[in-house]
Amino acid sequence: MAHLSSRRRLALAVPVALSLTASLGFLPTAAVAAPAPDAAVTATTAGETLSYVVNTRTDGRTLASVKNAIGKAGGSIVTSYDKIGVIVVHSADPSFGTTIRAVRGVESAGATRTKPFVPAATTDVGQVERATETDKAELAKASAEAGMTEPFESAQWDLPAIGADKAAKINPGSRNVTVAVIDTGVDDLHPDLAPNFSASQSADCSSGVADTSPGAWRPADSDHYHGTHVAGEIAAARNGIGVAGVAPGVKVSGITVAQPDETQLFFTEAIVCAFVFAADTGVEITNNSYYVDPWEYNCPDDPDQKALLDAVNRAKRYATSKGTLHIASAGNSYNDLDGDAILDEGSPDDGTPVTRTIDPHVCLDMPAQLDGVVTVSATGYLDKKSYYSNYGKGVIDVAAPGGDSRYQLPPGTDPKRGAIYSTLPGGGYGWAQGTSMAAPHAAGVAALIKSTHPRATPGALAAMLKAQATKFDCPTSYDYDSNGTVDAVCVGGPRENGFYGAGIVDALKAVTK
Repeated sequence: MAHLSSRRRLALAVPVALSLTASLGFLPTAAVAAPAPDAAVTATTAGETLSYVVNTRTDGRTLASVKNAIGKAGGSIVTSYDKIGVIVVHSADPSFGTTIRAVRGVESAGATRTKPFVPAATTDVGQVERATETDKAELAKASAEAGMTEPFESAQWDLPAIGADKAAKINPGSRNVTVAVIDTGVDDLHPDLAPNFSASQSADCSSGVADTSPGAWRPADSDHYHGTHVAGEIAAARNGIGVAGVAPGVKVSGITVAQPDETQLFFTEAIVCAFVFAADTGVEITNNSYYVDPWEYNCPDDPDQKALLDAVNRAKRYATSKGTLHIASAGNSYNDLDGDAILDEGSPDDGTPVTRTIDPHVCLDMPAQLDGVVTVSATGYLDKKSYYSNYGKGVIDVAAPGGDSRYQLPPGTDPKRGAIYSTLPGGGYGWAQGTSMAAPHAAGVAALIKSTHPRATPGALAAMLKAQATKFDCPTSYDYDSNGTVDAVCVGGPRENGFYGAGIVDALKAVTK
């Protein structure tokens, strides 16, 4: 599963995937990527089908007119989210995007991928540091000696780092609060997740249409571990089995958005489906440990990327209006999201990448840089910014434990213990690190705040999450590998800065303030 371990938006497997993909440098002047050719035009072979989003006004007459035009332009409608004006379409006509953008009532339209749509096939590959029986025995012994309630809690340095162990004794969270894990699927049969799992708020949205049949939300196979690991960090039950979540009393649901093949890509139509489904089923908080494929950064001067930004924004705004707060990981490319320029060498990631220089104030990482989304950077055992974590003043809202198995290790332990220990499919456990692991810690704390303040709106929840965070000032110098070279520059003060945002989230304050 090379995709998950190498993508900056997901967990970095430990220790196999400690090395990141190629370094992304900064160029001296900012530039917005020049518009790429229409993605659909690149798939010119007859019969090759691409997926599109078509964004329109929401009045009935416009919707009906555009739907009729879609058919005439050679498209077939997969589903339509009429209340936000987003229509998911498949078409084998390479000129579909250009044709439909010229139709009256169409505000934007674009291909959600750059290679033809084909049925996905499950494969059996993967890289994750799974706990061995020896690991489990050592952890269980250490936990028992420390008087901990969960057998593997001694591996969870991240819980006391944010006061979650103490918070659980006061208020483990309300059963009236659900955090939806929008991800690769969640194994609801895991003994640490089953007590808190909400099947009625779970679905498979990977096709762009919500499939709520029993078990549809489960991962395609054990290599699609990411969502199950995230779910455990949020809400693994304190039931004397395995590990504990940050909010062990709240409910957790799974909304699968990853393609079921080895790529595990997260396409726009799946994210739109997930946000709308979460809102319509009463989910209070979503966790988003990914970026929307195939573009790491979406530039509005490109018609396809503009349409993707528009579609996801519409779904996000709809969910927020229904009372859903979105938490997102900042990414693992150690990029300054408030910098002048970023070199993007990996987009599109579903085809042949094209090197481009982008201005991160214009070309956005979705959903992390969307308005109203709480963006989370990662910290390690020593409360320092994790070496891989993206950062940026005005972009990072809060920080949370994501692990750092290179430079921030608990005393006397091997490198994997610097990562985050959580649940894996099939009743397993293992270590992973990344901003993917930081976001669920923030989501768990937000769930505790919602449990304490059940009437809080998404905006109020985000404000309290930041106000209650433990303040950290910028370091004097950030040289994580001690080679004499500054690796990142932190801008701001203790109230708000590019590394920590408003600070590291605090679970204890969430249940006492």
